[in-house]
Amino acid sequence: MSDYRISIVIPCRNEEQYIGRCLQSIINVDYPLQQLEVFVCDGMSNDGTQKIVNEFAREYPIINQLVNHQQTTPQALNLGIKHASGDIIVILGAHSELLPDYLTRCLESLHAHPEAGGVGGILDNQFTNPVSELIGYAMSSSFGVGDAYFRTGMKEGYADTVVFGAYRKEVFEKVGLFDETLVRNQDDEFNFRVLQHGYKLWLDKSVVSKYHVRSSFGRLFKQYFQYGLWKVYVNKKHRTITTSRQLVPFLFILFLAAGAIASCFNQWILTGYLSVIGLYLILASIVSFRLVHQISKIPGLIVIFFVLHMSYGLGYLSGVIKFLFLGYGSKRN
Repeated sequence: MSDYRISIVIPCRNEEQYIGRCLQSIINVDYPLQQLEVFVCDGMSNDGTQKIVNEFAREYPIINQLVNHQQTTPQALNLGIKHASGDIIVILGAHSELLPDYLTRCLESLHAHPEAGGVGGILDNQFTNPVSELIGYAMSSSFGVGDAYFRTGMKEGYADTVVFGAYRKEVFEKVGLFDETLVRNQDDEFNFRVLQHGYKLWLDKSVVSKYHVRSSFGRLFKQYFQYGLWKVYVNKKHRTITTSRQLVPFLFILFLAAGAIASCFNQWILTGYLSVIGLYLILASIVSFRLVHQISKIPGLIVIFFVLHMSYGLGYLSGVIKFLFLGYGSKRN
């Protein structure tokens, strides 16, 4: 297995808090370093990120820093892929850390599944404060993120997307690079094309990386709002609903809006409307208790569930208006 050359691509901007730990985790893997090359594609960071990367690069020649003048994630990814010479290309995030056997297990999984163009694993959430801990719990729950198994760890096997995937180089040659018009969801869109080209994606629960969770409600809302917004663009580009789970928060938003209006005119509708909201709160409470087993943390976790669902749903609604009704992005499709 150690005969394979592996290229690791890391999009990065203003990540001084995390990039050092990310790079150190790569240095600590149980794979021969001489068979690795790392490309940190930095979006012109104005904090200490570049200094940290340069310090690693001086000590470890396998680490290379590239300047991403466009400052978007897909452009950073494509920049690194174009420089990559490896047989396998791994897409990593600056907020992540590899376990020592990550690369070895990826190669074993690719060898065991020759039909797979890429493999990925599950996330082990890391917390920086009490809010990030609650966010991590919510994002590891199917009630919070549906069947995103790389977050919940509930299933191993074929998947519609993988996180921090290890891809055969031929996949990029046949499928193409990441869509640079996407601010978010570029990985989901790429994986959708991978499947369209006849490859499989394999989720291996033994492949584990640490992930430092967003640490505030505002950052979480912005993250999932953009996920919902750009998912519509992906759907429009491919003229299909890429995953069914994306519709649930959108329908929830429509229900809340329509139910609030209709309840003003009919007492029975109001009763049904409040009953559904009550059922949502009950389910959220039950799930929260099972996750944390501490009554004091349940209210905060319920709020985070609501933020997850509302932000994605509002983002999706905004995407429907922006990309479908107003036609933004039509010239780029």
